Amino acid sequence: MLEGKTGVVFGVANKNSIAWGIAQAWHEAGARLAFTYQGERLKGKVEALVSGFGTDTLITECDVTSDDDIDRVFTEVGEGFDGKLDMVLHSVAYAPREALEGRFVDTTREAFATAHDISAYSLVALAKRAAPLMTNGGSIIGMSYYGAEKVVPHYNVMGVAKAALEASTRYLAADLGEQKIRVNCISAGPVNTLAARGIAGFTDLMKHHETYAPLKRNVTTHELGQTGVFLASDGGAAITGQVIYVDCGYQIMG
Repeated sequence: MLEGKTGVVFGVANKNSIAWGIAQAWHEAGARLAFTYQGERLKGKVEALVSGFGTDTLITECDVTSDDDIDRVFTEVGEGFDGKLDMVLHSVAYAPREALEGRFVDTTREAFATAHDISAYSLVALAKRAAPLMTNGGSIIGMSYYGAEKVVPHYNVMGVAKAALEASTRYLAADLGEQKIRVNCISAGPVNTLAARGIAGFTDLMKHHETYAPLKRNVTTHELGQTGVFLASDGGAAITGQVIYVDCGYQIMG
């Protein structure tokens, strides 16, 4: 479905990452990919994961709070893919641990700014640099969660940042549509990722979703990967500016 397409993946931390599930699905569908990592601590893990993708797979560091770093990454991506890019996966989010405990009203100004810069503005920054390389159109996908729409205990400032991410998705879709670039979000059910484990009470949250979701289970990274393939393929050619819930139906429940 994605033969001949190129993509860059932001947000792989380990084998349990949603970004890794989607990257695997993109690769299996025929896409050629580049990967970024955040800091030396994650470099080895990402290199080990993508070792089977081919020796020419680009792996480069990216701090999404740095415009210079983002510029460098997309220069490298453009050179590696002969100036052609079809897909971007933004699976990046962060808030200080203390902001994911206690009350939202106690969120500090610094924590609020950090969460929004890394979790929401970075999508805008990546889209700006990706667009000139998407000469034949493209697909940009962000990762959201139900906490952007409704209050989820302990999700706090991250829920507000995800709401900003979803709104940014709509505005980007409107801006980039004439270039045949589609921008969408996947709102995933809870997945036991490295980032999710920083949320207080996350294990109980997963059990709650499993109990109340119509399918009586939680989503898998493999299933999220298949949604990522769909949105990047011709099957999603008329879909943009949307938040696609992939949460075993939890979002529909009252």
